[in-house]
Amino acid sequence: MVSGTYCLVLRNRQCSTRVGALGVLDFSEGWHVYVGSAQGAAGLSRVARHIRVAGKGTASPRWHIDYLLVHPEFSLAAAVCAVTGDRESECAVARILGGVPVPGFGCSDCRCASHLFYFSSNPENDIISTLSSLGLSASIKTINKS
Repeated sequence: MVSGTYCLVLRNRQCSTRVGALGVLDFSEGWHVYVGSAQGAAGLSRVARHIRVAGKGTASPRWHIDYLLVHPEFSLAAAVCAVTGDRESECAVARILGGVPVPGFGCSDCRCASHLFYFSSNPENDIISTLSSLGLSASIKTINKS
C-alpha cells in the first residue's frame, strides 16, 4: 500500500463538542485542517476510512478527528494527500501549515502542539504551498455531498 501524509479539509459552523479525553472544545465557524499520517500497512487507504466515517458515521470514534467527521456542524470538503515514506512529514506539515492550532488535537503520539488548525477562509492553497515547501506533490480529492 502507498504511504503518505494527508490533510483533511473541514468546513464548519460555530459549535462545541466533546472530543474524547480532550473534553468539550469550542470551534469557531470557518475551516479546519487535520494533518494525518498514513505510514502503516494500510497506507493512504486510511483517508478512504475517514471519508466513509464522514459519510456514514461510526459507532465508536477511534481518533480525535472521528468526533468532528461525525458532528453535524462539520462537513468534510476535501482530502489532500502526498505520497511519502518519510515518517516525520506529518509533523513537518503541522509545524509549517499555519492557522490557529487546536491544542492537543491529534498529536498524542508526538511532541507537536496540535495536528488540527483553524482558518477563516479555505486553506487549500496553504496546504499545497506547505507540501510543496517540503518537496511533496499534492493530490486533492474534493468530497461531493449527495
